[in-house]
Amino acid sequence: MSLPQTGTQQLKLGGWIAALCFFIVVFEGYDIVALGATIPVLTDPNIGGFSVGEMNWVNTFSLIGVGVGAAMMGRLADRYGRRRPLLIAVLVFSVFTLLFPFLPNAFLMGTFRFIAGLGLGGCMPVALALMQENAPVGRRALANNLPMVGYHLGAVLASLAGKAAGVHWSALYFLGGGLGLALLALLWFKLPESEVVASNERTSISDVLKPQYLRTSIGLWIAAFMGLVLVYGLNAWLPKIMGAAGYPVADSLTMLFVLNLGAIAGLLISAYAADAKGIKLVSLIWFAAAAALLLILAIPFGSQVLLTVVLFVTGVFVFSAQCLMYAYAGHVYPRNLVATGIGLASGIGRFGAIIGPYITGLMVAAGTAYPGAFFLYGGAALLAVVVIAQIPKPQRA
Repeated sequence: MSLPQTGTQQLKLGGWIAALCFFIVVFEGYDIVALGATIPVLTDPNIGGFSVGEMNWVNTFSLIGVGVGAAMMGRLADRYGRRRPLLIAVLVFSVFTLLFPFLPNAFLMGTFRFIAGLGLGGCMPVALALMQENAPVGRRALANNLPMVGYHLGAVLASLAGKAAGVHWSALYFLGGGLGLALLALLWFKLPESEVVASNERTSISDVLKPQYLRTSIGLWIAAFMGLVLVYGLNAWLPKIMGAAGYPVADSLTMLFVLNLGAIAGLLISAYAADAKGIKLVSLIWFAAAAALLLILAIPFGSQVLLTVVLFVTGVFVFSAQCLMYAYAGHVYPRNLVATGIGLASGIGRFGAIIGPYITGLMVAAGTAYPGAFFLYGGAALLAVVVIAQIPKPQRA
């Protein structure tokens, strides 16, 4: 019989869980930006020789894999515990990332990216469920949002690695896959099994559609979808949108950096606010403020300083609004359905990550991205406000 853990042991264990979950989420930000940094090299006729259409296919299948993996692995984590599904997810992502540079054609690239996406997508809902269930009382939103800071750290690391690698794009995947295997070793030795998932009580994926959860589940899915329309649309196309508005390319790239800097601040501010004032109220405020700020960006700014400030504040609200939906799931579902709930919100939301950039790309090609894209994003945020308003207020903190 195992002895009960002391307070010091529990604190040390919680620190390991927090650190490991943080680095798990780092890989999602790294992976998405790594592919973005790879595409220009692979579509260079003198280097990769692939067409833009082929790489668009690879990118789309990668995102679909992430969505399917999130929905699937969250369910497995509630059924079999957190540890084994998470180890499998990290292993699959790492191995198929390492193999990617050796593939000879776009079809195999898309297939392997889809499989790697299954692993990558499966990591986040399990990591966030672990963080929430090990959070101190009244700190669930903070526990949810802290790992999401890792997403932006991963994005920065990938952009720096991409710049350093240059035409040697395969180094990005060797680095990502290699670090993934190193993380897998740490997880194997340091990650405990969750003690809060009831192994005796069987649940199914259909439980999230039971009458007491139906409005909540559909609302979270729609809001997560709309949130990722904003996040991925802006990250993919903001420089082109602002370029169409007449701003220099260098300034447009700086704007994207400022927007993501605001995102990091927003993750922390929204978490503290949600824990103090309630997840529903803060979610409504965050999406409503995002809608207002995005619509304001449709107005030309005469001052570069003022525009920079508005972009920073927009980042505070836009990126963390969507992350609050994962924290919301932790408030409304029982513990043996939390990973399933987060996984479905993440998985369904991923289709917004595909559709948002796709529609924006059509607008860029048609010459209507400015101010049209901001109207699109503002409308998506307002729709999220409407669906969150009808979600019942959580009863437990």
